[in-house]
Amino acid sequence: MQDYEVDLYLRQKWQDERLKHADITEVLDLNDPNLVKAIWKPEVYFPNAKHAEFQFVTVPNVLIRINPDGEILYMLRLKLTFSCMMDLSKFPLDNQICTMEVASFSKTIEELRLEWKTMNPVIMGKGLKMPQFEIVDIVPSECQESFQIGNYSCLVAEFYLSRSVGFHLVQSYLPTILIVVISWVSFWMDVDSVPGRTTLGVTTLLAVSSQSSGIQSGLPQVSYVKAIDVWMGTCTAFVFCALLEFTFVNYMWRKLSPEILRKTLIPDGVNGDVITKGAPQLATEQPEEAVAVTVVKKVILTHGDLSGHVTNKNMIMARQIDEYSRLCFPLAFALFNVLYWSYYLA
Repeated sequence: MQDYEVDLYLRQKWQDERLKHADITEVLDLNDPNLVKAIWKPEVYFPNAKHAEFQFVTVPNVLIRINPDGEILYMLRLKLTFSCMMDLSKFPLDNQICTMEVASFSKTIEELRLEWKTMNPVIMGKGLKMPQFEIVDIVPSECQESFQIGNYSCLVAEFYLSRSVGFHLVQSYLPTILIVVISWVSFWMDVDSVPGRTTLGVTTLLAVSSQSSGIQSGLPQVSYVKAIDVWMGTCTAFVFCALLEFTFVNYMWRKLSPEILRKTLIPDGVNGDVITKGAPQLATEQPEEAVAVTVVKKVILTHGDLSGHVTNKNMIMARQIDEYSRLCFPLAFALFNVLYWSYYLA
């Protein structure tokens, strides 16, 4: 539920035979509040109004016009705050219907019946614009309220509103699209470029999370999922998946199979005596783990063909994953955009 304020002129017209006198030969205007109180007026109120103010600047904004035939025009200016039951499940691509109700307060429908004016019952001010919505249509209708003591006449004006998307396109959708696209740059970077790809992935993830938090701070707290939540959640998922893709690719790039480790630690034609003779000082001066690491590095350099075959296979797979990601991620994001915009704009 949200509120909206209206500054309006309430015009009421009715026929009072008691004021039909031959002495009244021309239209008589009364704007003195004391004289206005002395004349009978319909007792109406606004059922869905939360707050109302009568305008007193610079004089009380009230007027009663009495015609010679007894017809009375009662006009006053009010500032009201109405409540509007909004469904934000499609926010910010939503359309809303807000109502303004006028009803009889004390007179039942047998005593007082309210009717809209035949021509142009609701007139909007010229050049009136709303910052977030566009007024598509205004539909006046009649209604009836039922209480224990009787039925009461009422009028309803329905305002069909369409939210302006321009602000959200610039502030929400375009920035997140750019952040998602920037996260794909890591697919064109070297697999062993760990600092660069890690920094890019974490930075884009923090950027989209910060953008999502900024958008949510200005929205009403509702228990259902909004369209902007689906968008921000999916963009966050794309950025996070790009970071996970780099983690998996980097793991494949550095992975050595058990076979290559066994052949590296105990290479063919190399026994313990040869290793000891080749590095006598190393075996005596360094711990056993350091000796193994040094021997592994030495054997990898001397047996490049043996270890290179298995290592290159993992490297090729890692590079292929990057190449597939360059195509799959944009296609998946484009498909999401087609489904998203076709569903929420329908």
